[in-house]
Amino acid sequence: MISLISSIKRFYNPPKRPDRKIKPVPICRDLQSNIVILQDMFDDSSDLTVKKLSLKTEDKTIKIAVVTMEGLVDKETLATSVTNPIANFGDTNYDKTDIVSLLENDIITCSDHTQVKDLAEFSRLIMSGFAGILADGEDKAVAVGVQGYSFRSVEEPDTESVQRGSREGFVEPMRVNISMIRRRLRNPMLKFETMTLGYASNTDICICYLRDVVSDEILDMLRERLKTVDLNTLFASGYLLAYIDDNGDNTLFPTVGVTERPDTACAKICEGRIVIIVDGTPSVLFVPHLMTENFQTFDDYTNRPFFATIARMFKCLSFFTAILLPAIYVAFASYNPEFFPAQLLTKVSQSVSHTPFSIFSEVLLFTFIYEIMREAGLRLPKTLGHAVSIIGGLVIGDTAVNSGFIGAPTLMIVALTVICSYIIPDLYASVAMLRVLFILAAGAFGIWGVTIMFCLLLTYLSSLSSYGIPFFAPVSPFGLFAMRDTIVRASHSTLSRRNMKVQDLGGGS
Repeated sequence: MISLISSIKRFYNPPKRPDRKIKPVPICRDLQSNIVILQDMFDDSSDLTVKKLSLKTEDKTIKIAVVTMEGLVDKETLATSVTNPIANFGDTNYDKTDIVSLLENDIITCSDHTQVKDLAEFSRLIMSGFAGILADGEDKAVAVGVQGYSFRSVEEPDTESVQRGSREGFVEPMRVNISMIRRRLRNPMLKFETMTLGYASNTDICICYLRDVVSDEILDMLRERLKTVDLNTLFASGYLLAYIDDNGDNTLFPTVGVTERPDTACAKICEGRIVIIVDGTPSVLFVPHLMTENFQTFDDYTNRPFFATIARMFKCLSFFTAILLPAIYVAFASYNPEFFPAQLLTKVSQSVSHTPFSIFSEVLLFTFIYEIMREAGLRLPKTLGHAVSIIGGLVIGDTAVNSGFIGAPTLMIVALTVICSYIIPDLYASVAMLRVLFILAAGAFGIWGVTIMFCLLLTYLSSLSSYGIPFFAPVSPFGLFAMRDTIVRASHSTLSRRNMKVQDLGGGS
């Protein structure tokens, strides 16, 4: 028993991770020694390529080594910008003693290059698609950007389709995503900061913002949180949520936004948000993120204001329907059936008399069955997805009702709830959890349990914050000016009167 308790304690309180950062390794002046150190670093990996060349100057011939990772560079760009100019350099009038400066200024034709004095940084750059150039007798190297790895073409994201607007979505390479943002925001105040996270993966991330719009306090807060990231690998943007979210990954509502659309990301940047791009994933994060943004889409700004306002109202109604309708149905059917109209009460009583379960058990059971079906539909190959929909529609739906296993009113309530959940996809996980909590409260305490849970939900939403900005703003605290772009979407002439920054959302009227 003591050993079991000790193992559980070690599991929840793991020992402090040792410092696993790669220690600096200075570049020495002997070319062969540098090559041997690099080969030891990569353990003679087969994709490490070292091409040796000779550079002729006025008084001597200098040995050059071009180091790349196979599959990460464009061979044509490498040949035309690096290897051919070095091999064909025949102007012997150069008498420069600094070979690195000669390579940078007079030989290499690529504009993306930088000097490196450390082999650890040198290895990180070549693993990012750079070509590293080492020269015999020099204690520094040149890294040239010749990235050319294959990636998925730019296409519209499936998760955020629009009727009118751009059909472009973010892709996996970080540099391509940066270019899509820069192409839309041709502003010299747009700044990109890159850093590397993950001890084993060494993943590049980039934060981008407008220097004249962003809050310095929020920017410093994000930088400090990114410095505390203690991850071994970083393969998706979701890995960072536990570190940059105000409440970690335990909050019911995420205070960090996610998008796959460049135009949406640019709109957030113009409002003072900070976008975080993670290399290798098409989903970018942005902070701060507010509750009302979950009910907004890019189509709201391409349609007329009255239509966008009605659409947002329907989304809000769908949100409350998704979390409250099953619970209210259980509360009325179990404790206050007199609230039902006479004809509906007859139907509900007949369904209860022909099924073996109570209303509470039916709703809870069918909610769980649907979640199982949804998970199966997500994980199965697309060719088998139709089979899951047929089974769900015919067997679990029609057959379950005809056999008396589940009542028809319960099936209709749960189906309507599920459809409403899909209208706000960003909040699906939160809605699914809240739905179960409200059903349990309704089954235990009736309509009073639903009322108490709803009050607790409003209190919880009002207590959350995202980088110092109230998460429920501008509803709580109320800001009249900021309400022009929440449930009601004002005209573009009204929206453009003053650029609304994120730090203004919690202010007064």
